[in-house]
Amino acid sequence: LGGSAVQIGSDIQNTWLGLDWVVLDLMLYSAVYIPLERLFALHPEQPTFRHEWTTDLTYFFLNSLLVQIVGLLTMKPAMLLFEWARIDAVVAFLSGLPVVLQAALCILTADLTQYWVHRAFHQIPFLWRFHAVHHSTEVMDWLAGSRLHFADAVVTRSLTYIPLFLLGFSEKAIAVYVVVVVIQATFIHANVRWQFPFLQRWVATPCFHHWHHAAERQAVDKNFAVHSPIWDWLFGTYYMPGRWPQQYGLCGPRDVPSGWINQFLYPFLTLIRGGTKKGTGARD
Repeated sequence: LGGSAVQIGSDIQNTWLGLDWVVLDLMLYSAVYIPLERLFALHPEQPTFRHEWTTDLTYFFLNSLLVQIVGLLTMKPAMLLFEWARIDAVVAFLSGLPVVLQAALCILTADLTQYWVHRAFHQIPFLWRFHAVHHSTEVMDWLAGSRLHFADAVVTRSLTYIPLFLLGFSEKAIAVYVVVVVIQATFIHANVRWQFPFLQRWVATPCFHHWHHAAERQAVDKNFAVHSPIWDWLFGTYYMPGRWPQQYGLCGPRDVPSGWINQFLYPFLTLIRGGTKKGTGARD
């Protein structure tokens, strides 16, 4: 809090958990997205400090703080448990490619893996209990993308990183992927009216992902990809009707409670109560 007046008694050490990084991250996102969402708003009537913004801000802080811990929970076990599955020839070939090409292949590989993980979270009732928290937001803006149950984040990141490790992509390529996924995952939730008609069949855009969050029956379990809609084309889940959704959130019973603690407990409580019956459809 003392800023430049604070006396440093020794060298500053790199740490894997830094509140300063989170605050700077929040300042940067706020400086970029708040003006964009005011100037180019899809829903101009939606205030910056909308309903449940404090809940999503809590998710932003916790998910940002825990991102390195999640990395330890995912990458280290992958390196220990799946070293035997690496094929030296494949690793040598991919790791020898230019970083730009590696990064592009890394993004496509991760997106394919995350497509199926994401789809599983929608179609398996046990997993949907956790992912329903993400879909419980009834507004779309840059902060809404932070609402993700910790178990959802750990499983998704674990399964997404494992094939990247197995294929032998370089650390630089994976670093580029991490930067791209953070930027794009935030942007596709934003309250902006840009449609990018020439790109939207190849690159995931806000309109594409807004339909994934739409509370309309036709849009249920559609548009799972984070980076490119090509996977949704190939596997029959692409949905772009040529307009924006009229309503967001859960399509059916809206029983996810408000508040971070209540939402953290929600999947476990519904498991005890026997909610989300199998065979009814993930979001029916």
